[in-house]
Amino acid sequence: MSHPDLLVGFDTVDDAAVYQIAPDQAIIQTLDFITPILDDPRQFGRVAAANSLSDVYAMGGRPITAMSITCFPIGDLDLDVLAEILCGACDAITAAGAVLAGGHTVDDPQLKFGLSVTGLVHPDRILMNSGAQIGDRLVLTKPLGTGIVTTGIKRAKASAAETEAVARSMMALNDSAAEAAQASEVHACTDVTGFGLAGHLHQMMRESGVMARLDSGALPLLPGARELARQGITTGGQRRNQAYVADYVDFSRAPEDIASIAFDPQTSGGLLMAVPPSRVDALVADLKRRGTLAAAVIGECADGESGRLEFRG
Repeated sequence: MSHPDLLVGFDTVDDAAVYQIAPDQAIIQTLDFITPILDDPRQFGRVAAANSLSDVYAMGGRPITAMSITCFPIGDLDLDVLAEILCGACDAITAAGAVLAGGHTVDDPQLKFGLSVTGLVHPDRILMNSGAQIGDRLVLTKPLGTGIVTTGIKRAKASAAETEAVARSMMALNDSAAEAAQASEVHACTDVTGFGLAGHLHQMMRESGVMARLDSGALPLLPGARELARQGITTGGQRRNQAYVADYVDFSRAPEDIASIAFDPQTSGGLLMAVPPSRVDALVADLKRRGTLAAAVIGECADGESGRLEFRG
């Protein structure tokens, strides 16, 4: 559906919709919900909320309101569990400077939770996943491996330190990364979530009409992610992501386990930005100053087949 005020909609694979409401104001709208990724209900609520809020940050915006989306197995789980999930979500929403304005809950045998989020952005300051240019450096703001590590937790193969690290990463907001992106000359931006690094980067490169060369050794990784990948810890999402972009990805000059990392579906992952080489050092320094969990230059955009990814090193 097209409309003159719909600035971002179905035409791209961006993270959220953007609708202009005034010459200097546009609203960002998004929604997302997930099944439990951690056993602790409060942590799960916070992760689910951070994951939903991330789409607003990926568009360069500021969240203002959120509505909860809940599928809850009434009769199978105590309502105290739901209360803890909502408390965790409120922790993240409050930290984002937004407010929980309502929501909807249904009885469902599979627990699911997330948010519909509204944010604000200036129409001239929208970040999109298109616009990356040849020579741009690719910067990632959170470590990879949430799918691998959380699967390792379920199989009792992840340590307490690894469990704490993945929870901390998934609960962290992308607000500081978005602020740094807005302060820089970022050409393109997305968040790394369900399609994994390879899937989201393929989409960015395809929409921008360029390819990417990645330095495997520069990828920031969660503690335990690589070792668990070497043990064969995989997810259904990883296999679907591989099928989605297999024809566009070359791992022939990369370590064998890097494919597992690249295809691993992320929950509440970091922002992935394409920035001019003249600005990359300033962006990395700003990200570090703001305390993002990573500020890694993982590769560059190049002339070549649109959407193609080459992993090296």
